[in-house]
Formats: sequence, C-alpha cells, structure tokens
Amino acid sequence: MKDTLDPVPAEQSDDQEGFANRKLIRPSLNRNDHNHGHNHLPTERRDRPPAPAKKGSPAEQTNAENFYYQKQMQTKTPMVVVLRDGEEVHGYIEWYDKSCIKLNRTGAPNLMIYKPAIKYMFKEGENGKK
Repeated sequence: MKDTLDPVPAEQSDDQEGFANRKLIRPSLNRNDHNHGHNHLPTERRDRPPAPAKKGSPAEQTNAENFYYQKQMQTKTPMVVVLRDGEEVHGYIEWYDKSCIKLNRTGAPNLMIYKPAIKYMFKEGENGKK
C-alpha cells in the first residue's frame, strides 16, 4: 500500500473566516411577492384555443372528368367508347352520373354503359387506337 499523509488543516486566514460567516440570501418566491403590493385579483388561466383541424383526405374525384363529359354533352360530340372486351360503341353522351353514362346512337338502341366496363373513349374524328 501507499504511504499517504492525512491532510493537515492549514491555518485559516482572516479572509477565509469572512467567507464562513456569510449567509446565503435567497428571496422567497411566493406568488404574492410578485405582485409587489398591487391589488390585482389573480386572473384565471386561459386555455389554448383549439388546434386547427387537420387537413382532410383528398376529394374522391377531381372535376376534370365531369367537365369533359359536360363539354361533350353540350356540343353533342360524336364519341367512340371502347369497352373492356374490345367492342367499339359509337354515339354521343346524353347524360352521365357517378357510375355510368348514357350513349345515344343513331340507327341503334341507346345504351347505358357502366364506367368500369369502359376501357377508354375518344372523339370520333380522332385516332384513338392504343
């Protein structure tokens, strides 16, 4: 083991005695002291305003499809509707809704076509082959 010497207290000077006799002064932090003698009544704690609503989910559909159908209906544009089985149906769109369109045809019965059955459609004068 090491031979160690126990620390011997040195003589205290006058400066060190002055430090030992000092008192630590801490102000009391009571709520009443903060008012500094003003006679204000304590105010109620105000709650935060409600957080703004989170952004909702996107719309089910854009209006682009509706705009396209309306334009073709107003001008009575001859359309070619290609069905999923490859059949082409010619006519113009009389009306539409969320799930189907009504196609008027000349010289043939009018058709109501469900939108899931449509592969694609194009104006009759254009080349719509894909």
